[in-house]
Amino acid sequence: MNNLLLKPFDAAPFSKIKPAHYLPAIKNAISLAKKEIDTIVNNSEEPTFSNTIEALEYSGELLDRVTSVFFNLNSAETNEEIQKIAQEVSPLIAEHLNDINLNQELFKRIKFVYAQRDNLNLNAEQYTLLEKKYKSFSRNGANLEDDKKEKLREIDKERSKLSLKFGENVLAETNAFEMLLTDESDLAGLPDGAKEAAKAMADSKGKEGWLITLDYPSYIPFMTYADNRQLRKKLALAFGSRGFNNNDLDNQEIILKITNLRYQRAQLLGYKSHAHYILEERMAKTPDKVFSFLNDILDKAKPAAEREFKQLEAFAKNLDNIDQLQKWDSAYYTEKLKQELFDLDDEKLKPYFKLENVIDGVFKIASTLFGLQFEEINEVDKYHDEVKTYNVTDLEGNFISLFYADFHPRPGKRNGAWMTSYKSQMKKSDKNIRPHVSIVCNFTKPTPSKPSLLTFNEVTTLFHEFGHALHGMLANTTYPGLSGTSVYWDFVELPSQVLENWCYEKEALELFAKHYETGEVIPMELIKKIKESSTFMEGMATLRQLSFGLLDMSWHDQDPGYIKDVKEHEERIFAKTSLYPNVKENCMSTAFSHIFQGGYSAGYYSYKWAEVLDADAFEYFKENGIFNKEIATKFKENVLSQGGTENPMTLYKRFRGQEPKPEALLKRAGLIK
Repeated sequence: MNNLLLKPFDAAPFSKIKPAHYLPAIKNAISLAKKEIDTIVNNSEEPTFSNTIEALEYSGELLDRVTSVFFNLNSAETNEEIQKIAQEVSPLIAEHLNDINLNQELFKRIKFVYAQRDNLNLNAEQYTLLEKKYKSFSRNGANLEDDKKEKLREIDKERSKLSLKFGENVLAETNAFEMLLTDESDLAGLPDGAKEAAKAMADSKGKEGWLITLDYPSYIPFMTYADNRQLRKKLALAFGSRGFNNNDLDNQEIILKITNLRYQRAQLLGYKSHAHYILEERMAKTPDKVFSFLNDILDKAKPAAEREFKQLEAFAKNLDNIDQLQKWDSAYYTEKLKQELFDLDDEKLKPYFKLENVIDGVFKIASTLFGLQFEEINEVDKYHDEVKTYNVTDLEGNFISLFYADFHPRPGKRNGAWMTSYKSQMKKSDKNIRPHVSIVCNFTKPTPSKPSLLTFNEVTTLFHEFGHALHGMLANTTYPGLSGTSVYWDFVELPSQVLENWCYEKEALELFAKHYETGEVIPMELIKKIKESSTFMEGMATLRQLSFGLLDMSWHDQDPGYIKDVKEHEERIFAKTSLYPNVKENCMSTAFSHIFQGGYSAGYYSYKWAEVLDADAFEYFKENGIFNKEIATKFKENVLSQGGTENPMTLYKRFRGQEPKPEALLKRAGLIK
């Protein structure tokens, strides 16, 4: 018991944990969790909701706590020793989860309870939990005959190999291309920072000149700012042909195999298609609903996109006598037009967004809307000196949550921004156990002469992650597996995306956007420019997102056996969303890692889906005042506190009084009046 992770703890004892504690603690916690499962399985009493479903839900609590500390630190404050332990720990946890999911005796008990579900007088949350437990087994083949289980395992093994190979091919083709420039005039238009990065890349490879690659930090600035049109074309063709070069890194055959295996798997499990299988656990529910959703937005966005494209064509013709805009012209002329229309850049805005002021602003907004109070405290253990810790209470002083905030980059911390949890909210033994929530970002550090000043994009990022944090903090459910952000994939972004809207409102900006030297509130002129530029070329951007969603669904909503030619299939799907001429050398699908390597198959639509939810929700606030207490309380009570206890659309309609309307998104995007 010298291992702190195995002793009861509330706030994680970060400074006292040594890397050597993790592996023994996790092994011990797995062993304890196994015993808890055995107790459920060996119970001689008839299976009930309490002795089977609830017992399973509350099992493994120590394992959850220990692994949350370990894996969160592996993201935010890692080192070689922790990474090595992660390699050893991950297979142990995966094996433990498989042992649970494939435990036939356990499934028999769950099935017994599930069969009686309509006669058990369960409340909505209990019913949801029972369904979730049953589905987690049945959707992974627990109901299949042994020969079909074996077939399922073969399919899954082959699918995982193919997805891995798909990603390896994209990465190899990305890494294989280099464009070495030796004449500085070829870099005309590039910002100094991009030039320096290209020079450093060349130096690192022992080459003279400037090296441009297909990695985003190199590719995007070149496509956006480089004046040399031929070089932009060369780069765009290389980027767009990854996995489509008829070589040993070609992904066309792999795509056909992956989609067919997904279809076979869905059929084996009793579903019409892979999309039907995936969407059963999403708000959209059916492929028809997704197609209807995407096509409805397409009908409304396309006229605006076509107007924007004509405007861009005229601008390029007038500026550089370009007769036919090509895909490699898109980012370049869009940026030039934006600079002409809006005299706005981050350097003008940053002085008004000192980090401490923005934090104070988001706290004030949360306080006004949801009745929360934030007090910075120093007695809670931290994993790094830079981490800030806050005690979150309601207006009566009742404890709501412990909140960690980690804002700056450093070695051992991965890129990006995210929200996470160290302790789930749940109700157990007549206690409401409150959560420990964290946000992690990578914002500009303060310098000796200046505080941390955020770009406007960083401001919206902070609000976004804080929206997720509120979803975690205000959780008020019985079961940890349904608490906070444990919701459907196409619903989880609602709290985060909706909070971003306050960043664009005068009433909210005036609370925190004050010049760090003079204290002057951000001028109305700048607020107006922020608002105006937020919808620039939104029609074209919307069409692009819709094209990806439609392509994804076309691969997964039916038997893909009829598709023999990847490029031909893609051209047919893109016909109604294309603005630029087709580029025969390029193919989107062969590098569409989101759906063929990542977890977005039959789910790419969810980016737009969540935008519709947040725009519709915020319109409700706008109609009644962005700080309307009654609307905020409805959002808190029906969305933020409820987690995944009921179907998300049920929760949303309880808040909004109706299903979300895409018109709110189109109006916010400036696509309709």
